Amino acid sequence: LRNLTYSAPINLKFSEYKNEKLMQEGTIKIGDFPIMVKSSACRLSNLSPEELIKVGEDPRDPGGYFIINGSERVIVGVEDFATNRIFTERKKVGSSVIYISRTFSATVGYRTKVEVRFDSQKQLIRVRFPGIGEDIPFVILMRALGVSTDKDIAYITSPFVEVQENLMKSFDEASSFLDTESALDYIGGRAAYGQPKEVRIRRAEYLIDKVLLPHIGREPTDRIKKAYFIGKMAERAIAVKLGWRKPDDKDHYKNKRLRFAGPLIAELFRQGFRRMVRDLKHQLQRADIKRTTPRHIGNLVSTRLITDLLNHAIATGNWSRRLVGVSQLLDRTNYLSTVSHLRRLQSTLSRSQSNFEARDLHPTQWGRIDPAESPEGSNCGLVKNLSLLCQVSTTSNPEEVIKILNSLGMVPVEKANEEIAKSWAEIYVNGTLVGYHPEGRSIFKELIRLRRRGKISDQVNFGFYRHNYGGTARRRGKEKERKAEVVINTDAGRVR
Repeated sequence: LRNLTYSAPINLKFSEYKNEKLMQEGTIKIGDFPIMVKSSACRLSNLSPEELIKVGEDPRDPGGYFIINGSERVIVGVEDFATNRIFTERKKVGSSVIYISRTFSATVGYRTKVEVRFDSQKQLIRVRFPGIGEDIPFVILMRALGVSTDKDIAYITSPFVEVQENLMKSFDEASSFLDTESALDYIGGRAAYGQPKEVRIRRAEYLIDKVLLPHIGREPTDRIKKAYFIGKMAERAIAVKLGWRKPDDKDHYKNKRLRFAGPLIAELFRQGFRRMVRDLKHQLQRADIKRTTPRHIGNLVSTRLITDLLNHAIATGNWSRRLVGVSQLLDRTNYLSTVSHLRRLQSTLSRSQSNFEARDLHPTQWGRIDPAESPEGSNCGLVKNLSLLCQVSTTSNPEEVIKILNSLGMVPVEKANEEIAKSWAEIYVNGTLVGYHPEGRSIFKELIRLRRRGKISDQVNFGFYRHNYGGTARRRGKEKERKAEVVINTDAGRVR
């Protein structure tokens, strides 16, 4: 193929204003974007087998790969944990048992890990998130988020008395910090040690707004929503300790998400576009200082920044420090090996560690993952292949689902009282509690019926779970368990 790259130009519409006056506008090229063969952007996508033969193409070629510098490269899918969900874990540390609620909070181009840790020996709850060198007491963080009274903190955490009793030591620990300002000062003192009070508070506000749970929001008005989410994380950790629910299975395939060429290239493009904007800003500043003749923005844009970043990543397979070997040379041994390679997955876990449970077959992989095709050696169980008939979900709009839930009688979280929160079914959309409904199973069946009628996208999935909250014995047909959950997922990457 003579070192050719199959790509298309990326054009950007721009308008330049100076003192609110339009100086110039137009369209400029900012780089070249690799095109996947047989994708909707490819010229071959809508051709019939006869037309493909006429233009010299194999009509049975499945496509799904890129041509970079004359070689066929396939982007292998990346298997990772689902983001914005709460995972619980029981961990023994010395003589103490730590109950952990963990979430990987992710928004566009940004991801952080947040942990709520309940020490069963000390009876203390701490929160761990990036930007601070030590764990923050749970009650202090809740007060920093604007929940000032002990009663409100206890209610937001859980309506169950048994859970609230496990908060007593945490309230005693935070007895010196009774308002939002003192709580922010405490957090800021751990992040900006030795700085004036105003700087400490400003730093603490930045951390809880921008770094803590960015998927919920990054504005001060979103703090109360973050308090509800942190409270739910604490409740789940205590519920595991009380035996009301089991720790989550990390290897269950409902807790995994796959990223293929689209999200992976979008991540690279975002990096390249930011570099290009920074470089353009610098070039404009230089041009304004030295300007003697009228300049055009198109002459200042470096088209190689985005092009080289995308081509180099696909050609070498090195996406970031954490992701290597993502792009591989397409296996053309025979037709089946080509199809198999296009459906290959790799885990982000280290090959040098044992990770026995992650490498084992899991019952939820049945019908989704080929149980036999996995390499020997250090990659065994970490490199897998999708079955031929499984599907990977695409994104749907969660707001449309929430509108339907409201029309079906859902009570939003902010309007629920203690009795509703205690006895009604909880409704989660993409891992976030959005409201309550008196009949969890009936609304679950109604959502499935609406999906079958086409009122809800077929890419949306529903789940119904019961947990033994309150310690009610499990007796089928005799006693009703006290807590039901309706779980709704609309995100991309779910294997079905």
